[in-house]
Parts: sequence; structure tokens; C-alpha cells
Amino acid sequence: MTAPAPKPWIMGIAPYIPGRSTTDDGRKVAKLSSNENPLGTSPAGREAFTSAAGRLERYPDASATELREALAERHELDPARIIYGNGSDEVLHLAAGAFAGPGDEVIYVRYGFAVYEIATRRVGATPVIAPDKDYATDVDAILAAVTERTKVVFVANPNNPTGTYSTREEIARLHAGLREDILLVLDHAYAEYIEGDAEDGGMALAARASNVLVTRTFSKMYGLAAERIGWGYAAAPIIEAMHRIRLPFSITIAGTAAAIAALNDRAFVEHTREHNARWRAWFSEEVGKLGNAGLRAVPSQANFVLVLFEGKLTAEAAYKGLMNAGYIVRWLPGQGLPHGLRITIGTEDETRGVMAALRELAGA
Repeated sequence: MTAPAPKPWIMGIAPYIPGRSTTDDGRKVAKLSSNENPLGTSPAGREAFTSAAGRLERYPDASATELREALAERHELDPARIIYGNGSDEVLHLAAGAFAGPGDEVIYVRYGFAVYEIATRRVGATPVIAPDKDYATDVDAILAAVTERTKVVFVANPNNPTGTYSTREEIARLHAGLREDILLVLDHAYAEYIEGDAEDGGMALAARASNVLVTRTFSKMYGLAAERIGWGYAAAPIIEAMHRIRLPFSITIAGTAAAIAALNDRAFVEHTREHNARWRAWFSEEVGKLGNAGLRAVPSQANFVLVLFEGKLTAEAAYKGLMNAGYIVRWLPGQGLPHGLRITIGTEDETRGVMAALRELAGA
């Protein structure tokens, strides 16, 4: 008897591997592997989540009306052009599912977010990887990779796992170089961490262009990773197409309530941003002092730093050594970075501690 056979492109998918939370021997230690908010969740968001417990027997609003209206008010957007999903991951999958398929190509950058390849292969499209420019997005390389079969381009800005950032001018040039029938997806999962007024203009592009989708999440800055609330903004025809394949109840009542409250807790957001900027700068500077030992910090605009190991100490050895010292970080051989560790900016104690462990491992 022959068993059902999955589509060949499904078997080509390497399953997503999340950041670990325990050591090889089962110890729970400082988790700096998943870019979670080290300061926790907005108190207002936590209270709203708890208050929603009395409605667990009800289905959530399939239209997410309150969430869309809150997002529209905060970002000055049209609520009808907002889509939502189970984390921004679902929104990214919806983009690929609505606009690409067998015979089509989807472009993303080398060292890009792992979900892009999964979303591409899941619909039978062909992944096309654009070379990087010293771990950063190379606009010219992306444009050179475009063919008549290109349907979607994914760009994370800031990028994950490198933390690198493309300027407003670079994003505008990328968009101007793409055909109008190619969907440009700007993944803004870490946009709230960008310093100053250096945002890339993506939301304004999505407001006026017919082929730009911006995605965002409540998992990082807002500390709601457990509730999986993501959203996106684009022209009405793009959103309408994505709605046709969206899960009808992809976000929960409690998660929605927490997201709306967290969105309006500006004090918590500013505190998180200031904490991250301070300790990201300190950590990057301290890694820079280990240059003689072959360590290098890639400039980051996110809530993590990619540390490269280009000397005697390898990333694998450092990964295991940090784990023994009580810190779990993200080693990335599966993303073409066997020589890199992505390290989340934690609390002050965690950041100082992981840096002290790195110094010891490097012999400094």
C-alpha cells in the first residue's frame, strides 16, 4: 500500500528551529537566544490580558476591529488596510501564499530571516538568495537577482539575524528598481528599536504604493511573544488577497486586549528602547575590544548583536562555553553563519555577565 506523498517542495523545507531555553543538561539559564524583551511585558498589557480571562468561551473578533483601529490611530493609517495574524510570521506566509507559487521566484538576502525560505518553499516557489554586503542588505544584488519570474522580495529592516539596517534612501531605491507586479515585503519586526529618526520610510511607501507590504509584531518591543500578535499594512488589493487565505481566528481575545494596552503604554516602550540602546552600544563596544582575539560585532539597530568569531576561538566553542557559564545564545550554522553567535541584549546583569564570559573564553 502506497502512503500519501507530500509535495516535493514541502520535503525541501528545513523546519524552523527556535532559540533554545535550556542547556544540554536541562538547566534553565539566562536565555539570550530569541530576542525577547528582557524587561518583560507592559504592566498595562499584562493587566488587560488578565482581565480578558472572563471571556474564554467566546471566539475572538474575526475582523480584529479594535486592534486595527488602535494601530491606525497610533500610526496614522487606514484601518481597512491593516491585516493581522498569528505573529508577523503568519503575515509573511500569507504574502507568499497569495502572490507566489510553483514556477515563481522569491528573493531574500543572504543571512535573512529563516521564515522567508520556509514561506517560499511552502507554496512551491523557488528561493533566490541575493548576496550580502558585509552581512548587510545589498540593494544592487537584489535588483540584479530579479527575473521575469520574480513575484516577491523579502527584506527585514533591521535584518535578522545580522541586525544591519538599510536607510530610507536605499529602501526607496530598491522599490523604484522593482517592477510594479513584484511585491516588496518590508519586515519591521525590530523597527521600534531604531535609534533617532532613522526609520526607513517603509510605512509611507506602503501607504502610497500598490506593491509594498510592511509587517510588524508585538513579540519584541512590546514583550508579547507568547501571544503571537502580528500585523501588516499595504494597499487594499494586497490586503484583500491575503484575507482570503488568513485563518479566521488567528489572534486571541486576551492577546488582542494585551496588544492594545501595550501599544498605548508609551512609558514602557520608551524605557525598553532606552535600555536596549544603552546596553547594545556598551556590548558592541566591549566586543570591539576583543578584536585581537578575532571577535567582531556587526553594527546593529535591533535588540541583539551578531558577534563574529574570526580567530582562534570558534563560534561553536564560544556557544558551548557560554552555555556552561549560564547563558544560552543563538549559534547559526543552519543560516550560513557557523562563525557567528546572535546574542540578545538582556538585562544589565545578563549583558554584563555574558560579556564577562566572552572575555574569559577569548582569554582577555
